[in-house]
Amino acid sequence: MNPGSAWRDLTDPRSARPGNDPEAGLKEPLFENLEIPERLGPVTVRVDDHKIKRFAFTQDDHHPWHLESSPFEGRRVGHAALLGNDLVQLFTTVYAASRVVGLHTEEQLWFDSPAYLDEDVTLEGTYTEAYERRGQGYVVMEATATGQDGRSVLRHRGVEILRTRPGDVAGRGSSAPGAGPRRVTGEVPAGAAPFDPDAPRPGQVLAPLVKSLTTEQAAVFSRVGEYVRNIHNDLDLAREAGLRVPIVQGQQQFGVLAELLTRAVGAPLLTGGWMRVKFLNTVDVHEPFEAAGVVTAVDHDRTEFEIWVRRADGKLSAAGWASAPHQTSTR
Repeated sequence: MNPGSAWRDLTDPRSARPGNDPEAGLKEPLFENLEIPERLGPVTVRVDDHKIKRFAFTQDDHHPWHLESSPFEGRRVGHAALLGNDLVQLFTTVYAASRVVGLHTEEQLWFDSPAYLDEDVTLEGTYTEAYERRGQGYVVMEATATGQDGRSVLRHRGVEILRTRPGDVAGRGSSAPGAGPRRVTGEVPAGAAPFDPDAPRPGQVLAPLVKSLTTEQAAVFSRVGEYVRNIHNDLDLAREAGLRVPIVQGQQQFGVLAELLTRAVGAPLLTGGWMRVKFLNTVDVHEPFEAAGVVTAVDHDRTEFEIWVRRADGKLSAAGWASAPHQTSTR
């Protein structure tokens, strides 16, 4: 790859030639090595056919907007959360990715415009805050994805435990679902009406999505194609971290919730939507789960939702809030 040219990933796997360590010179991912503020990127990635189809595979989301044509001048567009993991992973442009054993605890995205097929998008971010809580070191990243014409595609704010033993931390309540606009219970009243995007009302429920993400899907989502090893794509590393098997990345669950909302509200999500999700419990590869949501409020131009992911054992693995412009406000 020529310097300055766009590749579809944060790193170009073609550079991993014999004797070449793609993580050489990068920092050890330790809390004490953080610099606040610390710039991450910029990196330019290409939203090509491969990147879109790969994401469709990892999410099991083959919506025609991404593979055929969309309401945006008939052009193919990337999934709403297509670039979300690229933004989360920006820190691995500075820190050695395969030595990271952390947990993503919160993700927030603002959707400003779709990313188009074959568009070069520039990603850059900053570590803006670091703090310790209950013996764990947390770091906050703010980042942006900018289209090649200068428009904003996505804005991101994420919270991560930089290094931990996930098997000891996950599920202990480090990210309570009540730490937001109001507590998310994931409960829906019996007989609740289905969501109507043309006439939204509080209490309407979104048609749920049932998923079970496989080892292959989790591994590809978590950068196995870039030779990155982590608790999502490597059995040995997962067990060293106190897990039984690799776990589905929180950001991959976030992508399922973004699909849920895309299918419910349509194009307005990609041109003014917002999601904030907290990750509460781990999801093993091959473990069934359901993404669902309910309308909580409607004003003159936006609909607000509570959204969640529930495992087969009944526990919430992710919970949060979202909003999007009404369908009528974008016609």
